Amino acid sequence: MGRLSLKLLVFLLCLLLHLHPSCPYSLKSCTIAYTEDVSADVVLDCTNRKLVTIPDDIPREANSVNLGHNQINRINKNDFGNLSKVRILFLYENEISDVDDGSFLFMVSLTRLYMSTNKLTNLTANLFQGLSKLTLLDLSSNSIQLIHPLAFQFLSSLQTVKLDTNKLRQITDIQPILQLPHLHNLSISTNLFPSFETKDLLLNTSTSLKVLDVSYNVFERFSITTQIFPHLEMIDLSRCGQSAGFKWDVTDKTLLKSITRLHFSHTLISFEDIQKVLQSLDSLMHLKLNYMDSWIHKGLLATVCEIPTLKKLNLCFNHVANLSAKLVTCSQLTELNLSCTDLTELSNGSILPMKRLRYLTVDTNLLTKVPDDIKSLSSLEILNLDDNLISELDCDDFLNTTRLTELYLNTNHISKLDSCVFEHLNHLKVLSISGNLLWTFGGAFKTGPHNLNILDVSKNFVASLDQGDFQGLGSLEYLDAVSNNIGRVKQGAFDGLNKLKTLCVSLPLEFENNFRGLQRVENITMYFNTDVRFKGPQPNDHEALLCLKSLKMFTIICRGYHHGFPFDIPKEIVQSMNHLEEFTADNVYISVPDPDTFKFNPNLKSLTLRQTDLSALGPELFQPIPNLQALDLSNTKLMSLDFLAQADLFALRRLTLTHNKITVINETIFQSLPALRYLDLNNNPFTCDCSNAGFIQWVKSDNQTQVVNGHEYTCFFPAAEQGNKLLDFDIQFCRIDVNFFFFISSTSIVLLTLLTAFILHFLRWHLVYTFYIFLAFLYDSKRRKRGTPHDYDAFISYNAHDEAWVYREMLPVLEGEQGWRLCLHHRDFQPGKPIIENITDAIYRCRKTICVISRHYLQSEWCSREIQMASFRLFDEQKDVLVLLFLEDIPAHQLSPYYRMRKLVKKRTYLSWLQAGQHKGVFWQNVWRALETGDDPADHTDLLTGPAGC
Repeated sequence: MGRLSLKLLVFLLCLLLHLHPSCPYSLKSCTIAYTEDVSADVVLDCTNRKLVTIPDDIPREANSVNLGHNQINRINKNDFGNLSKVRILFLYENEISDVDDGSFLFMVSLTRLYMSTNKLTNLTANLFQGLSKLTLLDLSSNSIQLIHPLAFQFLSSLQTVKLDTNKLRQITDIQPILQLPHLHNLSISTNLFPSFETKDLLLNTSTSLKVLDVSYNVFERFSITTQIFPHLEMIDLSRCGQSAGFKWDVTDKTLLKSITRLHFSHTLISFEDIQKVLQSLDSLMHLKLNYMDSWIHKGLLATVCEIPTLKKLNLCFNHVANLSAKLVTCSQLTELNLSCTDLTELSNGSILPMKRLRYLTVDTNLLTKVPDDIKSLSSLEILNLDDNLISELDCDDFLNTTRLTELYLNTNHISKLDSCVFEHLNHLKVLSISGNLLWTFGGAFKTGPHNLNILDVSKNFVASLDQGDFQGLGSLEYLDAVSNNIGRVKQGAFDGLNKLKTLCVSLPLEFENNFRGLQRVENITMYFNTDVRFKGPQPNDHEALLCLKSLKMFTIICRGYHHGFPFDIPKEIVQSMNHLEEFTADNVYISVPDPDTFKFNPNLKSLTLRQTDLSALGPELFQPIPNLQALDLSNTKLMSLDFLAQADLFALRRLTLTHNKITVINETIFQSLPALRYLDLNNNPFTCDCSNAGFIQWVKSDNQTQVVNGHEYTCFFPAAEQGNKLLDFDIQFCRIDVNFFFFISSTSIVLLTLLTAFILHFLRWHLVYTFYIFLAFLYDSKRRKRGTPHDYDAFISYNAHDEAWVYREMLPVLEGEQGWRLCLHHRDFQPGKPIIENITDAIYRCRKTICVISRHYLQSEWCSREIQMASFRLFDEQKDVLVLLFLEDIPAHQLSPYYRMRKLVKKRTYLSWLQAGQHKGVFWQNVWRALETGDDPADHTDLLTGPAGC
């Protein structure tokens, strides 16, 4: 019962381990995305690994798995059997042509499945079995020709289906999809449908579809004649139709009463039909007309502007002269996109009537100034003028656009700003003027805009940040002033930025500003440029940063070379930042920072020191920052990780050590990092020998720490292993440790010595006896080969206490009356010969041995030797050469200690003197018969008397 319970317990434990396995992190083909939030989703990246099958080591805890950009050609039924927690699965850009039915059966949590750009040809009835929670299915860019009528029967929650770029030929193929109860978005662009006619869809009820994309199909006809799309809001007909165009057939306007968005981009349709389409849509609000030059030339925009409900118009990629002039009647618009239309100007008065226009995009054009019409658009809230040729801004450019909240002027040719340019933009929140030719800010930010939150003036030619340049931006929270051209930052350059939280700035090697006004800044990124003139930092430069008491994230990056001079951050700077949580120094230090650098930063959680020489790094630097969670020491010439053993980094979760000189790693180091979850050691010159055996074993077996791309690490030493994979090195022969060998050897010697002493003390006579037994065996073998006859009929084995009985009762009968030749030790043993040899000779020179057994006999050592030797001869020769004669009635429990005697008694009957009683003649007659009979036990057992089991 106990054994059964144990087996049941083991089974239950195995079952629990099967159901709740630990997450394996030594993944061969994937990387688990690191996140500081321990409760966040487990996201797996397996892209670009040249995989041909689904990896078998995907952890069961995974919530998102990306297997895109590989060479997987088939999905087998059990490939995803353990991934019940995956919610997002990417299989795009593979070569999948076959998927076993039920392959997704156990993916009960899956909500999004991406299988675009594969080689699927048909969708079977049970292909998607188990995916009852799936909301998005992307099967674009396959070769699907056939959809089984029941293929979507299990997808009760599906909302979005993408079947773009396949080989579907009949519109009835999508009928199973349209029957989905929650379908909102269906894309079937770039297929082989000859037409789209709702009369061919035999649906009894209407669908819930809201978005229908049928673009890039060579339709002859698009016809909606049945009430199956009552909720349809958007249709994409871009690039539809044949060379002769397609026929639009919607005779009942009520069938499209919910349409609010329509996309026509390079659509092959007649001018009359497109007019008919636009006139039949009474609820149209968003219209996209890309690449429709010829129709616009014919006056299409006149029809467009007559749509009273139209609010958003996209005219991108239409290269029509005076395009904007054709929009004068579109006064109802709230959004207008004129990107990529080669505009050199907006015709005067063209968009001025758009009194409701809130969002205007005119990026990627040829404008040389802000159009006059824009100056009067008081309703405008978002204006995008990126990537034009605007060279200057006038004070009246935004005079009346006082409602602007976002203004984008990136990548133009603006070289200067006047103080009046933005002064009226009191509602402006975002201003981006990056990538221009600005030499100065010209006081543009000294008086406003007061409510600006985000300002990007990066990548300009401003040479100096002067005092008060930003003093009017009292609400600014984010400032990007990164530029390679800044040569001076003067005292008070950031005055007025009382609410600034994030600052990205390029600083010269000598800067005067003390940052004293940035009391609330939490995140600073500083860029320094060094050149051949660099001779080291200037004295007291660090004092400028001592006031940043609220700083949480500090990044300092040095661009260029130090030329042998230190560019170190004085420890006083970092020590003054009591709330610092993240610190990054890239190409800053030339050697290990002062051990007291982080002495007053107990809240530091992330530390990055890159492009320096940390070959002499010790644990002292880290001991004041026990809460560190992320450490990046990439490209720092590290050769050993021994410093981690005493660094007390008990909270460290991420460790990045790429591009170093680490050859050997002692796996015991990781015992001092109990919270480690992510380890990146890419591009290190590993040694592939037994010195790394422990580390290799740890990488393979540890189920807590993910060693990123561990299976891709290659050997650099020795030369014979160069280029091989580190984890492929066979560590089996490394397991015979020299120290362990000496331990085993010394232990064995000690145990052997103790055993020898024990045997000599307690079993000395047994050894002697065993030796003589062996000699007897040799003696008997030689004797049998010579055919020597027996000298006696029987050897009498008895105790001296029973000698009187032997002489008084036995000898007179056996020798006197029956004439047997008997061997007795007191008269026939050879004098001077060892007694054990005499016993051996006597037993083997006699045909049989008679043991006269009494209590004294059982207590005699020599008698015990005699019966044991006789027993050996009995078993050796398989002949009945032993006669047991009991003088006394001895109970079984007294025979028990004499196990050899007991075995003999249990196997056969014996002669008992006590039971002979008054019939002594019969007793001696039985003895005679025992001596007379042959040696075969079968011939003898019927002559013996006495009760069994005495």
